Amino acid sequence: MKDEIFSKPQHKQFEFDTHIASVFDDMIMRSIPFYRESLELGVHFILQNLAKYQNARLLDLGSSSGNFLITLASHLTSPIKLTGIDSSPAMCEHARHKALAHGYDIQFICEDILKADFSSNHAISAYYTLQFIRPIMRASLVKKIHTSLEDGGIFILAEKINSSDKTLDKQMIERYYQFKSTQGYTQSEISTKREALENVLIPYTLDENIMLLKDAGFRHIEVIFKWVNFATLLAIK
Repeated sequence: MKDEIFSKPQHKQFEFDTHIASVFDDMIMRSIPFYRESLELGVHFILQNLAKYQNARLLDLGSSSGNFLITLASHLTSPIKLTGIDSSPAMCEHARHKALAHGYDIQFICEDILKADFSSNHAISAYYTLQFIRPIMRASLVKKIHTSLEDGGIFILAEKINSSDKTLDKQMIERYYQFKSTQGYTQSEISTKREALENVLIPYTLDENIMLLKDAGFRHIEVIFKWVNFATLLAIK
């Protein structure tokens, strides 16, 4: 279904409710530059790093409509236990239906990732999820991620970012809005969504995200993709 939600005035902050879930796949493809390529990169490095494990386990945080887990499942040649956690009932339901339609065995748990038990995993992914976590809670969440990973496990983190330089940050945002415009969004839709996301989506700089990972104890961190104000990082425990 085409995303036309922000063609009308919004009277509440952005939330992943039934309306967003119904258009989410169209929204994210048109809102995140190189979204599909970022997923494929994550899949590539996870498969490379999990090949040495038998009965490997991967946890996807903020799994939304299941895009990353479904993409990963489509590339599997050996079993990996795939689990997604998301706090939105509408998103979890949507993801379950999609996985079932594709014939993939993926577990989706509807729970707050700040409270959920992550158990033990060989890989964890978070695609555009930490940016929705209140800054005061992010450090403890990343430490929780690090603790739940086996030694040698990897964490794939994709985020919208900003710049510490105000002029450059403004230029980056302008370039991003140009991208959204080429995807068919009107200036009114772009402005309305920006207002709805204010104080809901709070991006960090690239350096701040890297410091989060370092402080949590990750021994090696690489930026595996970056486009203007979007980045994907790989961290190894």
